[in-house]
Amino acid sequence: MPEAGARWGDLLTRDRLGVTIVLAGGTALYAISSYVTASLLPTAIGDIGGARYLAWATTIFVVASIVSSTLVGSMLAARGPVGSYLTGFGLFSIGTVICLVSPSMPVLLAGRAVQGLGGGLLMGLGYAVIHQAYPAALRARAAALVSAMWGVGTFIGPALGGVFAQLGPWRLAFGCLAVLTVSVGAIVPFALRSTVKSGHAQRIPVVSLTLLMVAAALVSIAGVLPRGGWTVAGVLAALAVVAGFLAWERRATVTVLPRLTFVQSSPLRWIYLTMVAVAIGISLENFVPLFAQELGALAPLAAGFVGAAASLGWTLAQVVSAGAQRPSTVDRLRIAGPAVLAAGLTLTALTQIRDTGLSALLMWVLCMMIAGSGIGLAWPHLSAAVMDSSPDPAESQQAAAAIGTVQLIATAFGAAISGVLVNLGEPSPLRSARFLELGLAAIAILGVAAALAAHRSAARNTVQRQPALA
Repeated sequence: MPEAGARWGDLLTRDRLGVTIVLAGGTALYAISSYVTASLLPTAIGDIGGARYLAWATTIFVVASIVSSTLVGSMLAARGPVGSYLTGFGLFSIGTVICLVSPSMPVLLAGRAVQGLGGGLLMGLGYAVIHQAYPAALRARAAALVSAMWGVGTFIGPALGGVFAQLGPWRLAFGCLAVLTVSVGAIVPFALRSTVKSGHAQRIPVVSLTLLMVAAALVSIAGVLPRGGWTVAGVLAALAVVAGFLAWERRATVTVLPRLTFVQSSPLRWIYLTMVAVAIGISLENFVPLFAQELGALAPLAAGFVGAAASLGWTLAQVVSAGAQRPSTVDRLRIAGPAVLAAGLTLTALTQIRDTGLSALLMWVLCMMIAGSGIGLAWPHLSAAVMDSSPDPAESQQAAAAIGTVQLIATAFGAAISGVLVNLGEPSPLRSARFLELGLAAIAILGVAAALAAHRSAARNTVQRQPALA
């Protein structure tokens, strides 16, 4: 049972401040890099060429991130939190410097690949190390802070990229990112000095890793293919490979997911599925800036900040939600999160109009904030439930390490599925926006069903344990 009286300030005490900076900073760097590069690439192409490779800058980064996120458990067992984080920050800084000095697009793509390898480690470590670095009462708040860094990236990334792209010296954005990476990485040996290696050294899950890499490549390629039948085929092929990955994981001895995921009585698989449905919902932000320009006639910079409305709702809701500790309240929040997300997305679709005035635009932003708040209500407690899913510390850490992989896979699928939904509404931007929002709302409703299944599974386990305790 979590200890009472835990506060946000407990993350910033003298003995925890450094850990908090490292965990939050690693995720923030990944998020900022994702958005800043998208803002810079059109300007970079004018300087170094390679327009036909534009989409691959994101594809390579995502695939590399998913691959390295699956290695977090093995890395922690072999090198411990300090060595693992130094590896992540080191790869990320090297990749960023390669992007900074790249004379051509192929070199920049190589930099993005190295950057992605480091970023995937930082993403996975952000959740895995929480289990070791914080007491149970603080894990929901720590998970909320780590995931809130995506909101920070949504604001800082486009602003940083937009400013340097507009002023001309686009390379300086990568320079700033490199300085930030080295600065945060420099405190790792001091911030994490009390942590130790955990778990047992294990072999790399080569087959699982290969299947995930193929799935990530397929879904990323689907996102850049001409929209239509090819996109749908790419998504379906990726889903088939993910099904193969799950079938292999069920019977393999060296795995990415903990064995508990496939135990019939465990709620863990339903918690992961809820996280997937919730994470896909934030894909709305990929297209909101476009819709804000086409439907609301906003300037690109203003449209970019409208697109961050869901992340703002996500971040604010987490501040309130993460403090909940009563088990019944926490359980309701896990179910309410995807339900609020679905409601917010549906309201966004219903209030969407062409040539929006100020009042309609504000309503649109409010509805997107409601949608984002659904993610914030549920995510900290879904993360904490994964971390506390097993009494075995090694298995719990493996489960926590997989959160980053689950989130990255869901984000990649969300982007591709969003592209399909937008394509269904073309050539009308209004119809595309509504198809996107209602389609993502339907996926969020599936998240409600998964959360209810997790609740029923946990309740059955509690009932079964009571006679033994009696």
